[in-house]
Amino acid sequence: MPQMKTIALRTTQNVEINYKLATLRDRNLAFFIDVMAIMLGVIVLTFIIALIEAAMTSLGFSGALIIGYYAIISPLMAFYTLAMEALNKGQTLGKMALGIQVIRVDGRQANFMDYLIRWVFRILDVWFSFGALAAILIGGSVRSQRIGGVLSNTTVVKQNPNLQVSLADLMKKDTLDNYTPVYPEVRNFKESDMLLMKQTLERYTKYRNKAHEEALFELVTRVSKEMQVDIPQKKVEF
Repeated sequence: MPQMKTIALRTTQNVEINYKLATLRDRNLAFFIDVMAIMLGVIVLTFIIALIEAAMTSLGFSGALIIGYYAIISPLMAFYTLAMEALNKGQTLGKMALGIQVIRVDGRQANFMDYLIRWVFRILDVWFSFGALAAILIGGSVRSQRIGGVLSNTTVVKQNPNLQVSLADLMKKDTLDNYTPVYPEVRNFKESDMLLMKQTLERYTKYRNKAHEEALFELVTRVSKEMQVDIPQKKVEF
């Protein structure tokens, strides 16, 4: 069995996280689910518009079905993927079901232009070649990218179920390119350590109770010891 490809995602907070790249099977299944979702939407909308057409015909009007297809159904079929990924942080219904997501390979949050480039080149990668070109490129490239992925600097990864901080939360943090750390020793901590610290602090900030306060103070004590620095007075700021 071939080894699953991975990508090291370095976030804007300089935390490196390894994610598994979505397999061709994952992406095909997500695509199939999306097609089924679009077909279901088309059927439902067609039924609704047909009822409107029948009502309008009885009143001496017609053409609602044709107008509906041009104004509602055709845009749904054409722009579904672009709209879903742009509004849902890189996930369509199919990608959500398979637990996969579009990301930028530089660790930044993908923007509308990235999703637009991916969507435009689906015409070549997927539709014109019946998916053959996309399959070849995804299977043969290191980062599992089709042409749209290469040009938009994006790829598709599996969401890590072991992380209690979501990929979207990590990627939406603002970059601090000119920031100089007060404690350079933090570079010795692993990504899992940093995520644990972040989660503990967020829980303490959100739920100010005794248990979370004790957890935060215990964490500060252990981190201070590991870094070989004095236990700070201002534990939250530390």
